[in-house]
Amino acid sequence: MKKILILCAVIFGFVLTASAQDNEKAEFKFNEEKHDFGKIPQGTPVTTVFEFTNIGKEPLILSNVQPTCGCTIADFTKTPVKNGEKGIIKITFNAAAAIPFNKTIVVTSNAKTPTKYLNIVGEVIAKPTTSSR
Repeated sequence: MKKILILCAVIFGFVLTASAQDNEKAEFKFNEEKHDFGKIPQGTPVTTVFEFTNIGKEPLILSNVQPTCGCTIADFTKTPVKNGEKGIIKITFNAAAAIPFNKTIVVTSNAKTPTKYLNIVGEVIAKPTTSSR
């Protein structure tokens, strides 16, 4: 009986330690996680900036920001973002095809939630054709 009680106490201690460490980790708080460009003209790149704050205790380090298609370019804060400080993820979409779009950007970091998904949406409108006479 004593062995079972000691084993339970040890397991409980590990669980408490693990959850306390989890609360120490870095964590995102974004100003928005989805940006709607609305209607944009074909052939005109558009840019938005996703701003985030580190609400965790450890410095937040972005290891990768990967758009899911080649028509989107990402630039991001490369230095560690300390507790309470802000960082950015700048997304540029090249509006080549005249269609609605919904693109995902995968953000990988050391945060409590290590993978975050950002979205950009909108509709690319074809340029009016000019007729020559």
